[in-house]
Amino acid sequence: MLNNTLNKYLKAFSSLKRGSTKFGMAPHKPVLLMALIEMVEKGIIVDNRIRVDADLVGAFQDTWELLVPTLHQADFTQPFYYLKNDKAGKEPFWQLVPKRGYSINAHIKSVNTLQEVLDYGCFADELYDLLQDPMSRELLKQVLLDTYFQETKERYYESRRKGRKTYVQELESYILNEPIIPLKRIKVGVEEEVYVRNGLFKKLVPKVYQSTCSFTGMKLTSTYGFNFVDACHIVPFSVSQDDRVTNGLSLCPNLHRAFDRGMVSIDGDYRILVSDQLVENGEHPYSLEQLRGQRIHLPGESKYYPLQENLEWHREKVFKGMSY
Repeated sequence: MLNNTLNKYLKAFSSLKRGSTKFGMAPHKPVLLMALIEMVEKGIIVDNRIRVDADLVGAFQDTWELLVPTLHQADFTQPFYYLKNDKAGKEPFWQLVPKRGYSINAHIKSVNTLQEVLDYGCFADELYDLLQDPMSRELLKQVLLDTYFQETKERYYESRRKGRKTYVQELESYILNEPIIPLKRIKVGVEEEVYVRNGLFKKLVPKVYQSTCSFTGMKLTSTYGFNFVDACHIVPFSVSQDDRVTNGLSLCPNLHRAFDRGMVSIDGDYRILVSDQLVENGEHPYSLEQLRGQRIHLPGESKYYPLQENLEWHREKVFKGMSY
Protein backbone atom coordinates (compact mmCIF):
# COMPACT_ATOMS: atom_id res chain seq x y z
CA MET A 1 0.00 0.00 0.00
CA LEU A 2 1.35 3.43 -0.96
CA ASN A 3 2.05 5.87 1.84
CA ASN A 4 0.18 9.16 2.11
CA THR A 5 3.19 11.30 1.20
CA LEU A 6 3.85 9.42 -2.03
CA ASN A 7 0.15 9.53 -2.91
CA LYS A 8 0.17 13.29 -2.40
CA TYR A 9 3.00 13.75 -4.90
CA LEU A 10 1.57 11.29 -7.41
CA LYS A 11 -1.58 13.41 -7.39
CA ALA A 12 0.43 16.64 -7.71
CA PHE A 13 2.47 15.28 -10.61
CA SER A 14 -0.67 14.18 -12.44
CA SER A 15 -2.28 17.63 -12.19
CA LEU A 16 0.47 20.11 -13.06
CA LYS A 17 -0.59 23.59 -14.12
CA ARG A 18 0.17 23.93 -17.83
CA GLY A 19 -0.34 26.70 -20.32
CA SER A 20 -2.59 26.25 -23.34
CA THR A 21 -0.99 26.96 -26.74
CA LYS A 22 -1.91 26.52 -30.39
CA PHE A 23 0.12 23.29 -30.33
CA GLY A 24 -1.75 21.94 -27.31
CA MET A 25 -1.02 21.96 -23.58
CA ALA A 26 2.57 22.92 -22.73
CA PRO A 27 4.76 19.88 -21.94
CA HIS A 28 7.60 21.83 -20.31
CA LYS A 29 6.98 21.11 -16.61
CA PRO A 30 6.63 17.32 -16.92
CA VAL A 31 9.74 17.25 -19.14
CA LEU A 32 11.70 19.17 -16.51
CA LEU A 33 10.52 16.84 -13.74
CA MET A 34 11.45 13.78 -15.79
CA ALA A 35 14.92 15.22 -16.40
CA LEU A 36 15.42 16.06 -12.72
CA ILE A 37 14.31 12.60 -11.59
CA GLU A 38 16.67 10.94 -14.07
CA MET A 39 19.56 13.06 -12.81
CA VAL A 40 18.84 11.93 -9.25
CA GLU A 41 18.64 8.34 -10.50
CA LYS A 42 22.04 8.60 -12.24
CA GLY A 43 23.73 10.21 -9.24
CA ILE A 44 24.29 13.53 -11.03
CA ILE A 45 22.09 15.40 -8.55
CA VAL A 46 23.44 14.46 -5.12
CA ASP A 47 21.90 17.09 -2.87
CA ASN A 48 18.80 19.25 -2.78
CA ARG A 49 20.51 22.36 -4.13
CA ILE A 50 19.99 22.07 -7.86
CA ARG A 51 22.00 24.57 -9.87
CA VAL A 52 21.60 25.48 -13.51
CA ASP A 53 24.47 23.96 -15.47
CA ALA A 54 25.22 22.22 -18.76
CA ASP A 55 24.26 18.80 -17.38
CA LEU A 56 20.80 19.95 -16.31
CA VAL A 57 19.98 21.92 -19.47
CA GLY A 58 21.33 19.04 -21.56
CA ALA A 59 19.18 16.51 -19.68
CA PHE A 60 16.11 18.69 -20.28
CA GLN A 61 16.86 18.90 -24.02
CA ASP A 62 17.46 15.15 -24.24
CA THR A 63 14.20 14.32 -22.45
CA TRP A 64 12.34 16.82 -24.60
CA GLU A 65 13.61 15.22 -27.79
CA LEU A 66 12.42 11.79 -26.65
CA LEU A 67 8.99 12.76 -25.36
CA VAL A 68 7.66 15.86 -27.14
CA PRO A 69 6.26 15.29 -30.67
CA THR A 70 4.63 18.73 -31.02
CA LEU A 71 6.06 22.04 -32.29
CA HIS A 72 6.45 23.60 -28.84
CA GLN A 73 9.78 25.37 -28.26
CA ALA A 74 12.10 23.53 -25.86
CA ASP A 75 12.47 26.50 -23.48
CA PHE A 76 14.20 25.44 -20.25
CA THR A 77 13.86 28.69 -18.29
CA GLN A 78 10.08 28.92 -18.14
CA PRO A 79 9.29 25.58 -16.43
CA PHE A 80 12.25 26.07 -14.11
CA TYR A 81 10.59 29.30 -12.95
CA TYR A 82 6.88 28.44 -13.15
CA LEU A 83 7.13 25.05 -11.42
CA LYS A 84 7.22 26.98 -8.14
CA ASN A 85 3.49 27.69 -8.60
CA ASP A 86 2.54 24.00 -8.42
CA LYS A 87 1.58 22.49 -5.07
CA ALA A 88 1.34 19.13 -3.36
CA GLY A 89 -1.58 19.54 -0.99
CA LYS A 90 -1.35 23.16 0.09
CA GLU A 91 2.40 23.65 -0.18
CA PRO A 92 4.65 24.35 -3.20
CA PHE A 93 7.03 21.48 -3.91
CA TRP A 94 9.61 23.53 -5.87
CA GLN A 95 11.42 26.63 -4.70
CA LEU A 96 13.96 29.00 -6.24
CA VAL A 97 16.66 30.67 -4.15
CA PRO A 98 18.27 33.72 -5.81
CA LYS A 99 21.83 34.86 -5.27
CA ARG A 100 22.33 37.64 -2.76
CA GLY A 101 21.17 40.96 -4.20
CA TYR A 102 19.19 39.40 -7.07
CA SER A 103 15.58 38.47 -7.70
CA ILE A 104 14.06 35.96 -10.09
CA ASN A 105 11.02 36.72 -12.20
CA ALA A 106 9.09 35.39 -15.19
CA HIS A 107 10.79 37.84 -17.55
CA ILE A 108 14.05 35.86 -17.43
CA LYS A 109 14.04 34.00 -20.73
CA SER A 110 17.78 33.42 -21.07
CA VAL A 111 19.49 30.44 -19.45
CA ASN A 112 22.66 32.53 -19.06
CA THR A 113 20.75 35.23 -17.17
CA LEU A 114 19.00 32.60 -15.04
CA GLN A 115 22.36 31.13 -14.05
CA GLU A 116 23.66 34.59 -13.13
CA VAL A 117 20.81 35.38 -10.71
CA LEU A 118 19.93 31.92 -9.36
CA ASP A 119 21.74 30.29 -6.46
CA TYR A 120 19.78 27.04 -6.68
CA GLY A 121 16.38 25.41 -7.00
CA CYS A 122 15.20 22.81 -4.52
CA PHE A 123 12.40 20.32 -3.96
CA ALA A 124 10.33 20.14 -0.79
CA ASP A 125 12.36 18.01 1.63
CA GLU A 126 9.82 15.20 1.70
CA LEU A 127 9.74 15.02 -2.10
CA TYR A 128 13.52 14.96 -2.29
CA ASP A 129 13.50 12.12 0.25
CA LEU A 130 11.02 10.20 -1.92
CA LEU A 131 13.33 10.61 -4.91
CA GLN A 132 16.07 8.75 -3.04
CA ASP A 133 13.89 5.62 -3.04
CA PRO A 134 14.02 3.67 -6.36
CA MET A 135 10.42 2.44 -6.14
CA SER A 136 8.98 5.88 -5.36
CA ARG A 137 11.11 7.41 -8.10
CA GLU A 138 9.82 4.91 -10.65
CA LEU A 139 6.20 5.51 -9.67
CA LEU A 140 6.63 9.28 -10.00
CA LYS A 141 8.18 8.87 -13.45
CA GLN A 142 5.39 6.49 -14.42
CA VAL A 143 2.65 8.94 -13.51
CA LEU A 144 4.35 11.67 -15.57
CA LEU A 145 4.66 9.38 -18.59
CA ASP A 146 1.11 8.03 -18.31
CA THR A 147 -0.44 11.46 -17.79
CA TYR A 148 1.42 13.60 -20.31
CA PHE A 149 3.27 11.37 -22.78
CA GLN A 150 0.99 8.50 -23.75
CA GLU A 151 2.05 8.74 -27.40
CA THR A 152 5.79 8.73 -26.82
CA LYS A 153 6.42 6.85 -23.58
CA GLU A 154 7.28 3.62 -25.43
CA ARG A 155 9.97 5.50 -27.37
CA TYR A 156 11.35 6.69 -24.05
CA TYR A 157 11.48 3.17 -22.62
CA GLU A 158 13.01 1.77 -25.80
CA SER A 159 15.77 4.37 -25.83
CA ARG A 160 16.64 3.55 -22.24
CA ARG A 161 16.67 -0.20 -22.95
CA LYS A 162 18.96 0.22 -25.96
CA GLY A 163 21.33 2.55 -24.16
CA ARG A 164 20.96 5.25 -26.81
CA LYS A 165 23.54 8.02 -26.68
CA THR A 166 22.08 11.01 -24.92
CA TYR A 167 22.08 14.58 -26.18
CA VAL A 168 24.96 15.47 -23.84
CA GLN A 169 26.97 12.37 -24.81
CA GLU A 170 26.66 13.26 -28.50
CA LEU A 171 27.78 16.82 -27.82
CA GLU A 172 30.73 15.47 -25.82
CA SER A 173 31.73 13.30 -28.80
CA TYR A 174 31.57 16.38 -31.04
CA ILE A 175 33.60 18.55 -28.65
CA LEU A 176 36.18 15.78 -28.19
CA ASN A 177 36.60 15.68 -31.97
CA GLU A 178 35.49 12.05 -32.12
CA PRO A 179 33.95 10.73 -35.36
CA ILE A 180 30.16 10.69 -35.10
CA ILE A 181 27.31 10.41 -37.54
CA PRO A 182 26.25 14.01 -38.32
CA LEU A 183 23.07 14.67 -36.39
CA LYS A 184 20.61 17.44 -36.99
CA ARG A 185 20.34 17.94 -33.24
CA ILE A 186 23.83 19.54 -33.14
CA LYS A 187 22.80 23.07 -34.04
CA VAL A 188 24.69 26.34 -33.96
CA GLY A 189 23.20 29.53 -32.58
CA VAL A 190 20.40 28.15 -30.40
CA GLU A 191 21.07 29.73 -27.02
CA GLU A 192 20.46 26.69 -24.83
CA GLU A 193 22.50 24.47 -27.16
CA VAL A 194 25.38 26.96 -27.12
CA TYR A 195 25.10 27.11 -23.31
CA VAL A 196 25.41 23.32 -23.01
CA ARG A 197 28.28 23.16 -25.50
CA ASN A 198 30.14 25.95 -23.70
CA GLY A 199 29.70 24.18 -20.36
CA LEU A 200 31.04 20.93 -21.81
CA PHE A 201 33.98 22.76 -23.43
CA LYS A 202 34.93 24.22 -20.04
CA LYS A 203 34.81 20.74 -18.50
CA LEU A 204 36.39 18.64 -21.27
CA VAL A 205 39.35 20.83 -22.26
CA PRO A 206 40.93 20.68 -18.77
CA LYS A 207 40.11 16.96 -18.71
CA VAL A 208 42.07 16.11 -21.89
CA TYR A 209 44.98 18.20 -20.57
CA GLN A 210 44.73 16.38 -17.21
CA SER A 211 44.03 19.65 -15.34
CA THR A 212 47.45 20.93 -16.43
CA CYS A 213 48.33 24.38 -17.77
CA SER A 214 49.59 23.71 -21.28
CA PHE A 215 52.18 26.51 -21.04
CA THR A 216 53.67 26.02 -17.56
CA GLY A 217 52.95 22.36 -16.86
CA MET A 218 51.44 23.31 -13.50
CA LYS A 219 48.78 20.81 -12.43
CA LEU A 220 46.20 21.75 -9.82
CA THR A 221 43.22 19.69 -8.67
CA SER A 222 41.09 19.48 -5.55
CA THR A 223 39.00 16.87 -3.81
CA TYR A 224 35.99 19.13 -4.47
CA GLY A 225 36.33 18.74 -8.23
CA PHE A 226 37.16 22.40 -8.92
CA ASN A 227 39.11 23.38 -12.04
CA PHE A 228 42.05 25.72 -11.44
CA VAL A 229 42.90 25.97 -15.13
CA ASP A 230 40.73 27.67 -17.74
CA ALA A 231 39.44 26.26 -21.00
CA CYS A 232 40.58 28.88 -23.52
CA HIS A 233 39.31 29.18 -27.10
CA ILE A 234 42.11 29.67 -29.64
CA VAL A 235 39.77 31.19 -32.23
CA PRO A 236 36.95 32.89 -30.29
CA PHE A 237 33.62 31.07 -30.44
CA SER A 238 32.00 34.27 -31.71
CA VAL A 239 34.24 34.02 -34.78
CA SER A 240 34.46 30.28 -35.38
CA GLN A 241 31.39 28.74 -33.70
CA ASP A 242 33.91 25.98 -32.89
CA ASP A 243 34.00 24.59 -29.37
CA ARG A 244 35.81 21.34 -30.07
CA VAL A 245 38.87 20.61 -27.94
CA THR A 246 41.05 21.13 -31.04
CA ASN A 247 40.13 24.82 -30.75
CA GLY A 248 41.00 24.87 -27.07
CA LEU A 249 43.91 25.18 -24.65
CA SER A 250 44.14 24.57 -20.93
CA LEU A 251 45.72 27.66 -19.37
CA CYS A 252 46.25 29.25 -15.97
CA PRO A 253 44.07 32.38 -15.64
CA ASN A 254 46.97 34.85 -16.10
CA LEU A 255 48.18 33.04 -19.23
CA HIS A 256 44.60 32.85 -20.52
CA ARG A 257 44.50 36.66 -20.40
CA ALA A 258 47.93 36.95 -21.98
CA PHE A 259 46.90 34.59 -24.81
CA ASP A 260 43.62 36.42 -25.46
CA ARG A 261 45.45 39.78 -25.54
CA GLY A 262 48.16 38.56 -27.93
CA MET A 263 51.07 38.65 -25.50
CA VAL A 264 51.79 34.95 -26.13
CA SER A 265 51.01 32.49 -28.90
CA ILE A 266 52.14 29.10 -30.27
CA ASP A 267 54.19 28.34 -33.39
CA GLY A 268 53.87 25.50 -35.90
CA ASP A 269 56.00 23.21 -33.73
CA TYR A 270 53.84 23.81 -30.65
CA ARG A 271 56.45 26.10 -29.10
CA ILE A 272 55.58 29.19 -27.12
CA LEU A 273 55.93 32.65 -28.68
CA VAL A 274 56.27 35.72 -26.47
CA SER A 275 55.49 39.19 -27.82
CA ASP A 276 58.31 41.72 -28.11
CA GLN A 277 55.79 44.32 -26.91
CA LEU A 278 55.50 42.70 -23.49
CA VAL A 279 56.95 44.80 -20.67
CA GLU A 280 57.80 42.84 -17.53
CA ASN A 281 60.51 42.07 -15.00
CA GLY A 282 62.38 39.37 -16.89
CA GLU A 283 64.15 38.21 -13.72
CA HIS A 284 60.93 37.44 -11.87
CA PRO A 285 60.42 33.68 -11.35
CA TYR A 286 57.00 33.93 -13.03
CA SER A 287 58.21 35.98 -16.01
CA LEU A 288 56.58 35.05 -19.32
CA GLU A 289 59.93 35.52 -21.07
CA GLN A 290 61.22 32.27 -19.58
CA LEU A 291 58.49 30.39 -21.50
CA ARG A 292 59.80 31.57 -24.89
CA GLY A 293 60.64 28.64 -27.15
CA GLN A 294 59.38 25.96 -24.78
CA ARG A 295 57.13 23.27 -26.21
CA ILE A 296 53.63 23.32 -24.75
CA HIS A 297 52.28 20.39 -22.75
CA LEU A 298 49.99 18.54 -25.16
CA PRO A 299 47.14 16.09 -24.48
CA GLY A 300 47.90 12.38 -24.37
CA GLU A 301 46.15 11.70 -27.70
CA SER A 302 46.97 13.54 -30.92
CA LYS A 303 43.29 13.84 -31.88
CA TYR A 304 42.98 16.39 -29.06
CA TYR A 305 45.96 18.52 -30.17
CA PRO A 306 45.24 22.15 -31.12
CA LEU A 307 44.65 22.40 -34.87
CA GLN A 308 47.47 24.18 -36.67
CA GLU A 309 44.97 26.26 -38.66
CA ASN A 310 43.57 27.61 -35.38
CA LEU A 311 47.04 28.44 -34.06
CA GLU A 312 47.87 30.14 -37.36
CA TRP A 313 44.72 32.27 -37.06
CA HIS A 314 45.76 33.32 -33.57
CA ARG A 315 49.29 34.26 -34.72
CA GLU A 316 47.94 36.33 -37.62
CA LYS A 317 44.91 37.96 -35.97
CA VAL A 318 45.78 38.28 -32.27
CA PHE A 319 49.49 37.87 -31.53
CA LYS A 320 51.31 41.21 -31.17
CA GLY A 321 54.83 40.80 -32.48
CA MET A 322 56.37 37.67 -33.94
CA SER A 323 59.21 36.28 -31.84
CA TYR A 324 60.62 33.20 -33.51
